[in-house]
Amino acid sequence: MKRAVALGILIVTTLLLLNGCNTIRGAGEDIEQGGQAIQRSAD
Repeated sequence: MKRAVALGILIVTTLLLLNGCNTIRGAGEDIEQGGQAIQRSAD
């Protein structure tokens, strides 16, 4: 379980860095999508 969460956080961080969000709103949306991905992987 911890490994899946750590992997999810790593993937989200990498995607955020690659996308280079230009606005706070865009960053919030990306973080929200990342959180949803982590929840899906935890199930």
